[in-house]
Amino acid sequence: MTVPTFPPGFLWGASASAFQTEGAFDADGKGPSGWDAFAAQPGRIKDGTDTTRGTGFHEHYREDVALLAGLGADAFRFSISWPRVVPGGSGSLNPAGLDFYDRLVDELCAHGIIPAPTLYHWDTPLPLDEAGGWLNRDTAYRFAEYAGIVAERLADRVPMWITINEPAEVTMLGYALGEHAPGRTLLFDALPAAHHQLLAHGLAVRALRAAGAGNIGVALSHTPVWTAGDSDEDRMGAQIYDTLTNWLFADPVLTGRYPDEGFAALMPGPVEDDLKVISVPLDWYGVNYYNPTLVGAPRPGALDSFSGYSMPAGLPFGIREIEGYDTTDFGWPVVPQGLAETLGQLRDRFGDRLPPVYITENGCAVDEPVADGRRIAFLEGHLEALRTAIDAGVDVRGYFTWSLTDNVEWTEGASKRFGLVHIDYETLRRTPKESYAWYRDVIRAQRTGGTHEPALTPGERAPG
Repeated sequence: MTVPTFPPGFLWGASASAFQTEGAFDADGKGPSGWDAFAAQPGRIKDGTDTTRGTGFHEHYREDVALLAGLGADAFRFSISWPRVVPGGSGSLNPAGLDFYDRLVDELCAHGIIPAPTLYHWDTPLPLDEAGGWLNRDTAYRFAEYAGIVAERLADRVPMWITINEPAEVTMLGYALGEHAPGRTLLFDALPAAHHQLLAHGLAVRALRAAGAGNIGVALSHTPVWTAGDSDEDRMGAQIYDTLTNWLFADPVLTGRYPDEGFAALMPGPVEDDLKVISVPLDWYGVNYYNPTLVGAPRPGALDSFSGYSMPAGLPFGIREIEGYDTTDFGWPVVPQGLAETLGQLRDRFGDRLPPVYITENGCAVDEPVADGRRIAFLEGHLEALRTAIDAGVDVRGYFTWSLTDNVEWTEGASKRFGLVHIDYETLRRTPKESYAWYRDVIRAQRTGGTHEPALTPGERAPG
């Protein structure tokens, strides 16, 4: 398969997050996060990985920026650790923590790479988690304060901002099912966590702009929901799941209302007033896509899962296995056309209310240390589908693959590898994979219309 040509000015990038890569979990005044505490509980990290080391990005960031430069990336999507900047979640600033991101931004700019920070990628300061986390309305206001602090330091050099990453996963895995931090098992009583993250997003947009930041978006996960049968119960189950995972977050952000009155009635606080804040206009909209989901009626005694995690009985839907497709090492089906389907759904649902789109995450778990041909095939297929969506009228401006390097994949530890660059977790040595060289050549070809000999042989020592 040949990667199609994308529009002039299309932005090419790669992604990472703080908890998954930085390490240095208590260095230079950083406070603990809810994820630090959760990961320290016996059995939470399935393969026993020491999450406090991450991939050593805090120490090796210059090496990783050099890798980005060798890739020819236009932009790097990283996340800022809230407890590294404001250890208590509110109150005193940690200057050394903010200084780290100042140096990182300078390093990126020196290499001509756009810094695209995400302000929240799941690492809530532990004191806020202990006070209720996203179940507590006050957390949204503390997040806005933190956003303003970061923007005051970095807005002069950061031309692209992301408020919150995947609030659906935080709500479902962290508060409803207990599989992620903070480990709550509230099922539908977790919905206040969704509302407060949305409120935090809207308040943060205001705080960022007040501090001089512009070009602001959000990164929301989307999955095409396929109905697993022809019964009314199957259709109802799929509809509920679709609303819960896709539109419960997108609709408030883009339309200023919840998609279902029943869900809206479960939200706390002055919901109508909050929705005016939540729907403050964005400059762009981020889509994280990995795979479709097959959903039908609940099945007594069946073991259903969400993103690979078991779901309890009693929910009004059941998730089925999608058959007939290759799978990643996470067991997720490889369905590139699902990306085009997702983008088409967004276009049809929101029309001119949908701002320009960036693909803020797309990648796969493949445990092939250097010769990772399955990852190349995955990315090829998804870029082909992305071009199809653009041809169908979706205004997509850029693509960030997940992820630059292998990282700590939350409760899976080091066992699920998403990176273009291999990490040896004993030595923290970086080794570019074949997919790194492939993606570099894709970026070069998009800019020149030609092909180039590899500047870095896969497996060769990383630059820097």
